[in-house]
Amino acid sequence: MIQIRRAKERGHADHGWLNTYHTFSFSDYYDPKFMGFRSLRVINEDWVQPGYGFPTHPHRDMEIVTVVLEGSLEHKDSMGTGSVIRPGEVQKMSAGTGVRHSEFNHSKTEPVHLYQIWILPEKEGIKPNYEQKTISADEKQGKLRLVASPSGGNGSNAVKLYQDAELYTAALGKAESVEHSLRDGRYAWVQIARGSVNVNGQTLKAGDGAAVSQESKLQIAGAEDGSEVLLFDLA
Repeated sequence: MIQIRRAKERGHADHGWLNTYHTFSFSDYYDPKFMGFRSLRVINEDWVQPGYGFPTHPHRDMEIVTVVLEGSLEHKDSMGTGSVIRPGEVQKMSAGTGVRHSEFNHSKTEPVHLYQIWILPEKEGIKPNYEQKTISADEKQGKLRLVASPSGGNGSNAVKLYQDAELYTAALGKAESVEHSLRDGRYAWVQIARGSVNVNGQTLKAGDGAAVSQESKLQIAGAEDGSEVLLFDLA
């Protein structure tokens, strides 16, 4: 079964400096039918204007993953981490017992376009930690590339999640497709980051998402060049 969450149905707020869409309930947007999916709690698509960002604020007991599509995002936190996240990189911060952090558009002239994802951890009170990995374009072109998993960088160059969840990314041209098998009892969420794709016979466009249950296999085909998807395999 595939239940589609269309981009236009998401929660939306335009603050001028921030244009944001919420797949699930977040901040002032509340819909009891969309409080998350399995361990996925937040999928926000943000556009942040030059010179703006999110001032220092606290988090705890959450796995926070950031994927930048265009531009660059500057990160600082109370663990002493300072970094810039660019397209082709994935960032993960395990908030654990508590961390304070900020994110700002690193550019003074160009907006930054990103996805921020929150995943509920398998347990509370872990030690906060930070990881950032680079994923080359060749590694995800026409194939699914694992970027986050419980085993982390154990031979896969993926960030570690403290949850039974895997995140893959794939870039697809019009003639390219990927296949992903789901074990018994597993679920999936597919989020379209760019372009348009066909998921098990259904067309999804940029910003669309799909909750997948009781399916043994996912066939994802590019419907136009330059398409990109995020695929979550969830317990």
